[in-house]
Order: sequence, then C-alpha cells, then structure tokens
Amino acid sequence: MLSGAMGCVKASIRLDGSLCHRFILFAIWLSSFPDIMALEIKPTVNHISSTSELAIPPKSGLFEPIEISPAVIPHYPFPGESLPPMYPAFPPTYDPVLTGKCPINFSALSDIMDKTASDCSQPLAAFIGNVICCPQLSSLLHIFQGYYSTSSDKLVLQNVTANYCFSDIISILESRRANSSIPTICSVKSSNLTGGSCPVKDVTTFEKTVNASKLLEACSSVDPLKECCRPICQPAIMEAALKISAGQSLISDENIVGGPNRIDALSDCKGVVYSWLSRKLPLDAANTAFRILSSCKVNKGMGF
Repeated sequence: MLSGAMGCVKASIRLDGSLCHRFILFAIWLSSFPDIMALEIKPTVNHISSTSELAIPPKSGLFEPIEISPAVIPHYPFPGESLPPMYPAFPPTYDPVLTGKCPINFSALSDIMDKTASDCSQPLAAFIGNVICCPQLSSLLHIFQGYYSTSSDKLVLQNVTANYCFSDIISILESRRANSSIPTICSVKSSNLTGGSCPVKDVTTFEKTVNASKLLEACSSVDPLKECCRPICQPAIMEAALKISAGQSLISDENIVGGPNRIDALSDCKGVVYSWLSRKLPLDAANTAFRILSSCKVNKGMGF
C-alpha cells in the first residue's frame, strides 16, 4: 500500500513539475519585461488643409493669377507671331480722318455713335444687320439730321453738306470697330439726310401743316409692349407724313405712271417727321423710340 501511495505521489510530482516549469518560464519572462522598449505607434490623422492654406498660391511664377478687366481688350503678347486658335481678335480703334466740311460737333453724339458702332461691329453686322445694326444706324441718321437742324429752321441737310457729313459719320463708326460695309448692308446713303422728294423741309411749314402737339405726345414715350400691338406713335408719324406729302393722293397703284415716285416721297417725308421728333426729344429718348418702332417693323416682317 505504501508503494502505491508513493506511485501516486510521483505521478502528481511529474504533473506538477510540468506546470511548475511553465510557471518558472513565465516568471523569468516577466522579470525581463522592463528591459523591453515599447514601440510607440503614432495614430494616423488625416490632415485637411484650411481655406487659408488652400488659398496660398504656389511660390513658382508658373501659376500666377490672370487679371482680366472687361473694360480692357486683351492684346496678344507676341505681335510678331500669328494668333493662336480661338484667341479673340479685335480691330484696333484709331482717330478717323474727317472731311472737315461737316459743321457739326460729333462729340455731342458720342454715346449714340458708340452704340451704333457696337451694334454694327465686325463681323456681326453682316449676320444681324436687319435686326440690330440697320435699325440702330437708321436711328443714328435720324438723330443726326435733327441735331444738325437745331441751329437753323431746316429739317434736312443740303446735298453737298449731306455728302460730307455722311462720309464723316461712316468714318467715325469704322474707327470704332464698325463694319466698313454698313452703308451697303443697310442700304443707306447720304440722300437719307436730305429729305429727298418730300415737299416740306423746314420747321415753320412743318408745324403749320401737322398737329405738332399731338405728334409729340404720341411719340415722346413709346411703350415697347403696347406699340407693336396697339400702335400710337406709328399712326401719328404716318399721319404727319401724309399731310406734309400732300395727302392720301400720293399713295397710288404702282401701275399708274409716277406711282413708285409718290411712294418714295411719302417715305422721304417720314424721314422729315423723324428729324422733327429728334429736335424735340432727348437723344436717349429719341433713340429708344426709333429702335422700338424698328423692332415692330422687323417683327411684323417676320410674321410675329
């Protein structure tokens, strides 16, 4: 029995020895732990640049900001070389050469001249002539005719003076980047300033013949929405033109001899009516009214 107990004790010692061996190894490892240097792991932080940091331009001169002013036309920095594709090309402005025989101060009409040159600029005038350029050019000629006549009793220019002034007008427009072909595009000429075959060309006779106050009231403020549908100014102009052109008898069938000439006289008299209105209205008001009337004509011709 003693031997059996000893065997049990020996078996227990062998098992405990195995556990004790593991415990000793663990104790040795713990004793060496302070000598082990811990590896510091820094957390990764996603850095987002602030707005001020993003706004700082690079120090290199390759990406400097481009400053563009709408009032300044860009100039190609290499004039000796051909322009790159899609680079905006603008004809330069210059001082026009005038005849010196048109007794008018063009600086007083500078704003209207600038607007006309812009509306008739190259090369757009050839494509938008009937809609934008020609109505504005026609308005300019009416306004010029009226402005010229403010110093006299005449509503038109004499033929020779008209030739000089018309040449100067076109030269000034060209010098401000207007298309050089606008007289052809818009079918205008110096005779548009002379009153043509209209029998009434002076202020005194005009105001005695027509109801001047009614005409001025109808056209002093033209409504852009109402005028084309329920016109007020257009009938007043036509009525005045008929009166100074000797009445309804001028409108006749084209088969009658002299019929077309009579129609031309009515058209010339309408130009005289525009000239009188230009004397009475401020430049901007006259230009606005004439453009609205032209728009109504264009819209009617296009079937609107």
